[in-house]
Amino acid sequence: MRRADRLFQIVLLLGRGRAVTARALAEKLEVSERTIYRDMGDLMAGGLQVDGEAGVGYLLRAGARLPPLMFDAEELAALALGSRMVRGWTDKELGQAAERALLKIESVLPEALRERLNREAMLVPDFNVATPRVAPLGKLRRGIDEHRKVRFDYTDADGSATQRTVRPLGLIFWGGAWTLGGWCELRNDFRTFRIDRMTAVSVLDETFDVSEGKNLADYLRLAQGG
Repeated sequence: MRRADRLFQIVLLLGRGRAVTARALAEKLEVSERTIYRDMGDLMAGGLQVDGEAGVGYLLRAGARLPPLMFDAEELAALALGSRMVRGWTDKELGQAAERALLKIESVLPEALRERLNREAMLVPDFNVATPRVAPLGKLRRGIDEHRKVRFDYTDADGSATQRTVRPLGLIFWGGAWTLGGWCELRNDFRTFRIDRMTAVSVLDETFDVSEGKNLADYLRLAQGG
C-alpha cells in the first residue's frame, strides 16, 4: 500500500466515532506501531484535528473535515459487486438504496473510472431468487433497527407450525438463504430462523433492550461454540 493511501485509511478509521489504538491501526494496516506513530505525527503536523491519549487511542475531533473520497479500480470493482449482490439478494427497498448509493459515487468519478465501473463483468443474477427468500427482510431490518419485537408464523424443518415472538438481533446470509438470529420468547433462548419459512411477519409496538446476555454478540458467541 502506498503511504498516501495508508494515511487516507488512517483518517477514515479515525472518523468512525470511537478511539482507535496505535496497535489496532498497525494490525489493520499491516505495518509496525512505530510506522503508525510516525504517520500520526505527520497527519497532525499537517493540520488533522485528532485527540489522542496514551493507552486510550486516537479519535478524530468532532467537526474535523475528511478529505474527498478517492477510489482505485479494485475498490470500485468491490463497490459495484457489492451493490449488485444487495440488489439481487435483499429486499426491494435495500436494493434501491444500494443503487442510489452507487449512482452518487458514479456522479463524482473521473470519466475513465466511471467507464470502468460500468463495464465490470462480475454479475449477480437475481432471476433465481424466490420471493419468500427475501420478502420479510424489510420488516425484520426495521425490527432490528428500532429494537422492536417481531411476530411471525414459522414452519420447522419437520413441518410443525408455531407462532413466534422474537427479539430480532441480526440477519445472516448463507449464500442461498437468509436467517434471522434472535431471542425467542417461546423457547426463552436464542434461536435461528430461516426467513423463507416465515409467514405473516409483523413488527410489534413493543420494544426491547439490547441487554447483556441477550444481544447479538452473545448470539454469535454461542453460535460459534464460544
